[in-house]
Amino acid sequence: MDMWPLLLLIVQLCFCCGYEGSGYYSYRDDEDRYDHRYKGTPWCAPIKVKHGDVSCRTPRGEHYGNVMGTRCKIRCKQGYEAQSSEVVCMASKHWSLNYACREIRCPKLNMPANGGYKCSDGSYFNSRCEFFCSPGFSLKGQKTATCQHTKVWSAGDPTCVDIDPPKITCPTLKDKWAEPGKLTARVTWDTPEGVDTADGILTDVILKGRPSKSDFPEGLHKMAYTVFDRAGNKGSCRFTVRVRVRRCSPLFPPDNGYVKCDSDKDNYGATCQFTCTGGYELQGSAARVCQHGLTWSGSDTTCSPMNINVGVRTAAALLDQFYEKRRLLIISAPTAANHNYRFQMTNLQQAQCGLDLRHVTVIELVGTYPAQIGRIRHRLLSPALALQLRLLLQIPQRSFQMVLVDKQGMDKQRYPFPVTAAELFTTIDTFPLRKDEMSQ
Repeated sequence: MDMWPLLLLIVQLCFCCGYEGSGYYSYRDDEDRYDHRYKGTPWCAPIKVKHGDVSCRTPRGEHYGNVMGTRCKIRCKQGYEAQSSEVVCMASKHWSLNYACREIRCPKLNMPANGGYKCSDGSYFNSRCEFFCSPGFSLKGQKTATCQHTKVWSAGDPTCVDIDPPKITCPTLKDKWAEPGKLTARVTWDTPEGVDTADGILTDVILKGRPSKSDFPEGLHKMAYTVFDRAGNKGSCRFTVRVRVRRCSPLFPPDNGYVKCDSDKDNYGATCQFTCTGGYELQGSAARVCQHGLTWSGSDTTCSPMNINVGVRTAAALLDQFYEKRRLLIISAPTAANHNYRFQMTNLQQAQCGLDLRHVTVIELVGTYPAQIGRIRHRLLSPALALQLRLLLQIPQRSFQMVLVDKQGMDKQRYPFPVTAAELFTTIDTFPLRKDEMSQ
């Protein structure tokens, strides 16, 4: 068989159809002719990636990495991110997307109120930011934050809080001495002002204790001031006020007498009044004052037995000796044998202690003129003086009568018949002056 026709047919088929890698191309349509013309020819601009690298894969394994249809993967260095992870060389001779590696950037940090921050490289990757607060404020939260490759800061936003208490300084006061005649002293100071190290805004200053310009009694008084800032922090200070009283040595009542003092009895300016009991006369100073030098004015006070002068010429002169000192119980009878008189005297003799306690002196008038006599205990009155007493007090001579005279010389009560000591004492105890005597 002749082989040439068969070989010729095979050559024609190979020439017309071609195959990949054979070096032969078919031209069946315009696309094939285009592919034949540009196959293996650089088409897009070469890819150059700063801060990264690129790996490309051509459609048919061409030598150039920028032929049409080439696919390139972009990988960026740490701290950078690709705009597109993969790009394709298009027929338009442009890559399909931007492929630059951009530096990773975190969102801008919020500035803390009453504080701020400083960063090593702004908001870029691996930038370390350190937060701080204004004077008087303290940081609450993480002190530093670092921008991570995930575009997230390593720590949340901290805050600046006011935790420092305000400052306040209390006054320093010296001891105060009480004023004369008083147990208090007027103490004055300036109200302290608080200082806040944060925003400077404070509440009112609160005082615990008596306010300035007050009268403080004797002793030690603990005081405190308190102030708050807007955050509720409390600042406080304490101080003391001491009031002293100048005092004299205490005075005591004399025998057969008593003493009454005003104020606190022995403080500077206090006055003490002395009084003797009935039947005793005051010797020395009736009043003494505690002086600045802590000594008493005047001289020592004593009570001496009352010296009754029965040799006076008038009844008024006799009664004056008892004025404001003694009460008088004048008993008059026509004779010493009068049964009312005898009963009354017997009753009073048994009550002499009660009479002395009530400052009562008994005067007896017995008989009728000119044979009448008067007697104050063991001292006799002249008939003339006894008569004057009866006339002055309008006491009858021929009947029994008893007259009670108070310390002011007032005729307080008359008795036409004898009375018991108990009845007499009850009457005397109702006198206003007698109530003061009992309290003393």
